Amino acid sequence: MNTLNKDEINQFHEKGYLGPYDLCTPEQMSIVRERIETDLLGTPTVHGMAQYQTRHLDNRTVYDICVAPAILDRVACLYGPDLVLWQSNFFMKEPGGKEIPWHQDRNYWPIEPVLNISAWVAIDKVDSENSCVKLIPASHRKSFPEIPTEEHQAFSQRADPEFVDTTDMVEMALEAGQFFLFSERLLHQSDVNRSDRRRMGLAVRLTVPLVRCWHDHPMVIVRGEDRLNFNEVTEPPAQDTPPPWAEN
Repeated sequence: MNTLNKDEINQFHEKGYLGPYDLCTPEQMSIVRERIETDLLGTPTVHGMAQYQTRHLDNRTVYDICVAPAILDRVACLYGPDLVLWQSNFFMKEPGGKEIPWHQDRNYWPIEPVLNISAWVAIDKVDSENSCVKLIPASHRKSFPEIPTEEHQAFSQRADPEFVDTTDMVEMALEAGQFFLFSERLLHQSDVNRSDRRRMGLAVRLTVPLVRCWHDHPMVIVRGEDRLNFNEVTEPPAQDTPPPWAEN
């Protein structure tokens, strides 16, 4: 079990994030990366979503990343034994890819109440050169007004820079196979990819059964049970090849 100790739990509540942690080795992630590049990139999802969204519903490799014990064991220490996977998003940033401005995820999600933990998993190695995620500790304690973005930025809205203090900013550099956890209210951002290397990460969105999701695809119960039945649920894709980190 990848349990959190008291200090880690306190850090999540006080600073809004945890990590980095190891999901698997870089060598194991290279196997997974090849599967993603072969079986997923360039293929449409059967659920009508954008190419890089919600692929855990139709691709077992993506699902296995989302439910890796390294992630779920730790999230269960924060949210309890009943966990729901409601969304996943690939963030692909090729060389020259746009800046993602400072923002809080809670402003963009169709869930009520807005309660979520994200695990950002490095499929490629990420560092300051190829646009690793930056975050501001303890920014989850406040709400930030938003204004329209500028032309060079992705998204349509951003946190108003007048209210964003980057003094304590953390750059979350990750080896392939590592991840970090963060709150739906934590301010985070990533720069333009100024390197000649792609940056691919997978954001895993987890919540609890009492949260109502207002979207047109089902959720998956990944730990425990759903006693409330607020949402449509489905089974995960069938497994043919176990993930390389699975126990023999």
